[in-house]
Amino acid sequence: MADNAAPARRAVLGLDVGKATHWACMLTRDGEIAVNRPVANSEHELDRLFSQVGEGTLVVVDQARNIGALPISRARRAGLDVAYLPGIAAHQASRMFAGDAKTDERDAHVIARTAMGLPDALLPVPERDGNLEAARSLASQRDHMVTCATRDKNRLRSILLESCPAFEALVDPSDPRWLRVLARLGGAWGVADAGRASFSALMRGAGGSARADAWTAIASSTRPSEVMVRAENPQVKMLARRISEAMEEASRLDAEIASLLESDDTYACLLTIPGIGPRTASELTIAIDISSFPDHDHLASYCGIAPRNRRSGTSIASVAASRQGNKRLKNLLIFSCNSLTRSANRFGEYYRACRGRGMCHGEALKAVARKRLKVIYAVMRDKAPYAA
Repeated sequence: MADNAAPARRAVLGLDVGKATHWACMLTRDGEIAVNRPVANSEHELDRLFSQVGEGTLVVVDQARNIGALPISRARRAGLDVAYLPGIAAHQASRMFAGDAKTDERDAHVIARTAMGLPDALLPVPERDGNLEAARSLASQRDHMVTCATRDKNRLRSILLESCPAFEALVDPSDPRWLRVLARLGGAWGVADAGRASFSALMRGAGGSARADAWTAIASSTRPSEVMVRAENPQVKMLARRISEAMEEASRLDAEIASLLESDDTYACLLTIPGIGPRTASELTIAIDISSFPDHDHLASYCGIAPRNRRSGTSIASVAASRQGNKRLKNLLIFSCNSLTRSANRFGEYYRACRGRGMCHGEALKAVARKRLKVIYAVMRDKAPYAA
């Protein structure tokens, strides 16, 4: 944030970015509006705007990716500093301004005024090398595939539950063997029609008890009408195929991301921290520019695992972790600590100490995540492997 917070009251150009056009609102050092107009989302129009604003102007956007990418790249090409005002901050700031209309013009005005008066609300827009940017793009696609698979798993379970609850309870839609069965045979009654031998052949590798339990569940359930069976089987087959494809693509993308980052010092050092695997290490490397955080407390706040402090007079209270921050990183940092709960290292001992003080499992995990984040911060800052 160092370059964005310098000197206060410098000219600010707020951009409410859009797909076809952006609204530009420029405030001079005296707070006067110098520019207030729409700008087409084209290189030529953006270059013309940035050539007119003057050297030293800070360009502030409300989206740093996708539709905000072109304004950021052209502003940098023009030699201007760029900062990012998160959407939640812009939304909260808009309440301080008169009126409640939601227009591009008003939003650009809010962005510019907030950047001028509250520079601490801004986040940097770091320039990344090609490998990191490619990894970020692939990670977004992987997340999309995981989301698609989760949605299809929920739909698959809904269909199976309505048809044969006992069979649905045994199905694991993350297991390739079960997906192979469902994609080939359909739901419970498609399995029954194919016969036990076909089912067992497709479930090869699974324990005999699992196959027997599934067959018993089908045999002990009442078959619905044939119309329902004919409607169910094609849906189950299609969903199972889509889940398999999405999971395979997510795995391929994970491997490609790891390959892109294998020469990155930060990524390699993060892998030495207990409980940090390739997925979490890649997310941290891609999402965090550690130079933007002066200490681990600021990083914890950004990740949403720092407690909110409340003070009134002589009373000081630390309450639950803030609900703000990067929810994705927060979930990764907390859930990756599950692997530490029974470990013999310092984090496992700390987890057990927290439970001994009366914390529930979730609270103890958050406490461990906060403690481990201090290590993560030091490792990323120094690019040095973790030493117990």
